[in-house]
Amino acid sequence: MDDDLLVPLTGGQGHTWRATDVVLRPVDDKAEAEWVASVFETLDDVGFRVGRPVAGAAGSFVENGWTAWTFVEGRHDFAPHRWDDVLRVGRDFHAAMAHVAFPPFLDRRESPWAEGDRAAWGEVDLRVDHVDLAPLVERLVDGLRPVNLPRQVIHGDLGGNVLFADGLPPAVIDFSPYHRPVEFALAVVVNDALAWYEAPASIVDALDDVADLDQLLRRAAIYRLVTADRLAADRPAVAASHARQHRRVAELVNALAG
Repeated sequence: MDDDLLVPLTGGQGHTWRATDVVLRPVDDKAEAEWVASVFETLDDVGFRVGRPVAGAAGSFVENGWTAWTFVEGRHDFAPHRWDDVLRVGRDFHAAMAHVAFPPFLDRRESPWAEGDRAAWGEVDLRVDHVDLAPLVERLVDGLRPVNLPRQVIHGDLGGNVLFADGLPPAVIDFSPYHRPVEFALAVVVNDALAWYEAPASIVDALDDVADLDQLLRRAAIYRLVTADRLAADRPAVAASHARQHRRVAELVNALAG
């Protein structure tokens, strides 16, 4: 392929490329990449759009450490009115994913995000190293109580991965699989919108039908903050920034609990 045809795309941690109507993504875990492709190959996309995997010459969805996907038109839009649309498409997307069985690779996946998720759900010992993050996480943990909601495969990073295009349904991209309640995926959207995109506090009204919302938001914030603690490593300024951004979430959570 002519390198002049490759265009870098935003997102994908800076490693995603577009070649005309195909998106090329590097693979960290072949089993996960093959599984994601097999799910999206036949996913019933009612109310939303997704890219479809493109098989290589040998019939595999992973070739030489890369996957190929059809390009989906659209752009990010973080305007306040768009968050209701993101939450709506999140419900539609997860309804379409409800039949998908638990993928075994999730149990062995190791990353800052996986550790943050497990810490949020009490599956690993919770450790926070940065002094700016620790008090905020402790405050969130102090109010935790059990949540009994059904689990399924979810998109754990939906908020920044919905694209909008005129005349088309929203597109869901950069699928990050986890096995948690659907409501947790929606709570992560709200957390991210409040912490990073200056969304109005009224965004929580779109989830007024969700049981244990304060508990899910606590876990969403812990998930993000523990992940940030691992990613920031020896960068205290980054950790302090995450703490500042999430204080608003903590205040809202405590108000909901009250």
